[in-house]
Amino acid sequence: MKPSQISQQRWKFILLIFAAIIAIASLVYTNYLVRNLAHAERSKAEVWAMSTKNIMTMPDVDDEFITFIYAVRDSLNLPAIITDDKDDIIFWRNLDSTKTNIKPIHNDSVTKHLDYDPIYFQKQLAFMKKSHPPITLELENGQKWHVYYKDSWFLQQLRVFPYVQLSLIALFLIIAYTVFNSIRKSEQNLVWVGLTKEAAHQLGTPISSLMGWLELIRIKFDAEEDDTLNEMENDIKRLEIVADRFSKIGSTPVLTNHNLYEVIKNYMDYFRIRTSNKITFELTGDTHVEAKLNIPLFDWIIENLLKNGVNAIGTEGKIIVNISENIAKEEIFVDISDTGKGIPRSNFESVFQPGFTTRKRGWGLGLSLTKRMVRYHQGQIFVKESEIGKGTTFRIILKSNLKYEATQI
Repeated sequence: MKPSQISQQRWKFILLIFAAIIAIASLVYTNYLVRNLAHAERSKAEVWAMSTKNIMTMPDVDDEFITFIYAVRDSLNLPAIITDDKDDIIFWRNLDSTKTNIKPIHNDSVTKHLDYDPIYFQKQLAFMKKSHPPITLELENGQKWHVYYKDSWFLQQLRVFPYVQLSLIALFLIIAYTVFNSIRKSEQNLVWVGLTKEAAHQLGTPISSLMGWLELIRIKFDAEEDDTLNEMENDIKRLEIVADRFSKIGSTPVLTNHNLYEVIKNYMDYFRIRTSNKITFELTGDTHVEAKLNIPLFDWIIENLLKNGVNAIGTEGKIIVNISENIAKEEIFVDISDTGKGIPRSNFESVFQPGFTTRKRGWGLGLSLTKRMVRYHQGQIFVKESEIGKGTTFRIILKSNLKYEATQI
């Protein structure tokens, strides 16, 4: 990993730790508030329980004191239930009025829907038992009442609030990161497109000069059919193709119909004589399939994969390119296999990332560019299989230009 990548990973790790600290601090503080509010609500429940006990057990007293006790009792807004030792319900508070057969004050709209639902009471009591320990009241006759209650709506929402808040913040950060990262990449792409187009423009003059000098040499030495000069011409034409590739970066490539076997064979013939004779090349498979290609870009794809295979082999080995077709899906498979050192399974996806390389010298852009150019052809590329010490197979999937109709029997 390069120093710049290490620095980026370090900053991402620091930001992740900082975000975790914020999340933990938010949860801790919210839990602190929840505990305090829960304690306050229990105190209110205890006051309500005591006031209810006094109302139901106190002797006759003056009306003002009774009114005060009722006001204290009715001030509680928590759902609560009072039971005896046998779990028989004696009194309840703030439950669903449509299921308790008690008409709410100043609300005549629900009068026709009042009902008594014992199952509802049992479910509410079971839930309250799980929520909080009961408040026990001892009466003068030796009986005991148990007061159960559940959290208010506000406290229930407060328990959930930090998780909702953190989720929204995380969603916002993900969207912001995606947008800013997209803008940054777009700016970088514009810079690279400008540099490549300028490089293509600058290459044009010396390439034209080289073609002119080559023609002068042929005329001067009467060497029209000299093999060495012919290969020099092929290399100059290859430079023209490379310059043409750079000039088209950033533009939508034009795809035309071509015989895939012939396109690959033409480039392999050129590449073979410029590689060590200890590395053999073989092209097999279907010779008739057709696909829509941009020849300069597709040659670049094959070039990168063949060079990748040569680098993986080192000194001596074999590269096989096999073309096959999936008629049912109307797809063409191009498998490029080498007998090189292989790729660990954990790196099957990483090899296509910009900057990934196992060589001391190299930018790690070959396979990344290859994947992008395959996408230009509406195709896919991936590591089909690889074994350490035995070799690797890359697979390209292209759409077939030949359409097949099912035959009826």
